[in-house]
Amino acid sequence: MRVLLVGAGGVGSAAVAIAARRTFFETIVVADHDPARAQRAVTGHGDRFVAAQVDAASADAVTALCREHRITHVLNAVDPRFVIPIFNGAFAAGADYLDMAMSLSHAETGVKLGDEQFAVADTWSAAGRLALCGIGVEPGLSDVFARYAADELFSEIDEIGVRDGANLTVDGYDFAPSFSIWTTIEECLNPPVVWERDRGWFTTEPFSEPEVFHFPEGIGPVECVNVEHEEVLLIPRWVNARRVTFKYGLGDEFIKVLKTLHKLGLDAVSPVRVRGVEVSPRDVVAASLPDPATLGARMRGKTCAGTWVRGLGPDGRPREIYLYHVVDNEWSMREYGHQAVVWQTAVNPVIALELLATGAWAGVGVLGPEALPPMPFLDLLNGYGSPWAMEER
Repeated sequence: MRVLLVGAGGVGSAAVAIAARRTFFETIVVADHDPARAQRAVTGHGDRFVAAQVDAASADAVTALCREHRITHVLNAVDPRFVIPIFNGAFAAGADYLDMAMSLSHAETGVKLGDEQFAVADTWSAAGRLALCGIGVEPGLSDVFARYAADELFSEIDEIGVRDGANLTVDGYDFAPSFSIWTTIEECLNPPVVWERDRGWFTTEPFSEPEVFHFPEGIGPVECVNVEHEEVLLIPRWVNARRVTFKYGLGDEFIKVLKTLHKLGLDAVSPVRVRGVEVSPRDVVAASLPDPATLGARMRGKTCAGTWVRGLGPDGRPREIYLYHVVDNEWSMREYGHQAVVWQTAVNPVIALELLATGAWAGVGVLGPEALPPMPFLDLLNGYGSPWAMEER
């Protein structure tokens, strides 16, 4: 297996540190628009890693780099605005493709997350190529949990609700998101999507349906709200449930900041002219905040990603469970040198690549994680030293 990893930010760099301990691949080429950042990501991890420069907005550039290095699999670790050129570039090069966030939605035209990728699923299938989409932690591991629950734990499912929360703090900052603010703005200010069997997909207001969800391992109660996310678009395609939701534990302060950015127009992606220079307001916000990859030494606490499921168990009795994965920032910094949120995201595509390399996972077309058998993934996650857990509720 020869992998092109596009993006040497927090998640991409963490993926390098995780993959460096595994033997399933021959080469990983780490490419970024900033060649110095790509070089930093690979330094110290051995000669199986190569740094390169690439324009992620150019499908032709991605294709050329794939051909130069005889790439078999492309892993997209950049913002979702670059999904389509990387996706198309991988296909043109004859490579399989993985991402952690799908193509963007466009509410004004009714285009949902991932629609642009699913529209060409038959083309990928006919070519015998695989695009495994949404294989981070959320989406990703949360989808694997949903498939596992349907296969092993329930005879009938009323609701699958992905719930994400944390008790992370960052010393010295009043506001310092632990993940890409560009992506966070996109997710949180777009209309959230809900799926119901009798209605299909429909949208609600941003931050709607607040609920207090109790997270395990000392995190405790966190208020969660509806957020646009890929699981709601993926899970119903392969898992039978009456309702699918995604709620994120943002907190009042974070929500107020996001609403203020929106009110001021600072969430916009279209450039505005400032003293003769064209600049995207959202890019200015991102540049003004600390890089999430650099916050690990100042972070304290744990992050939890999981899938809450209620319905009827195999015995026909009511059942409610929470399948989850917790990462303690102290552990991820000590063991890998990367903060908890980016490490938790990065470990999942590396596991998926290993499963594809060994043949434990296989497929063609445009697939989500829930289209593939869950146990090989969950067993290997334990093997990576970061176990998942289940809580009866």
